[in-house]
Amino acid sequence: MDKVTCIAYLLYKSSRNQDIKEKAIELLNGDVSIRDLKRSKSLQADLVIAESLMKKNKVDKNQVQLFAEEFMTIEV
Repeated sequence: MDKVTCIAYLLYKSSRNQDIKEKAIELLNGDVSIRDLKRSKSLQADLVIAESLMKKNKVDKNQVQLFAEEFMTIEV
């Protein structure tokens, strides 16, 4: 799994805030970038935690794949 997909998954799973979950889905689909999210004060702490977990390889790749399958939109 790529870095962005893993971070989107971690953001989605670690938050109860619906706005953060929506931003995670937008990140997954390429509607917003990690750089854009870092500019948001409300997301900075969550993003730092997600990136830290990603670097420590604390991600279940199977769960990331299921997350991507569920929320990734494919345009044809």
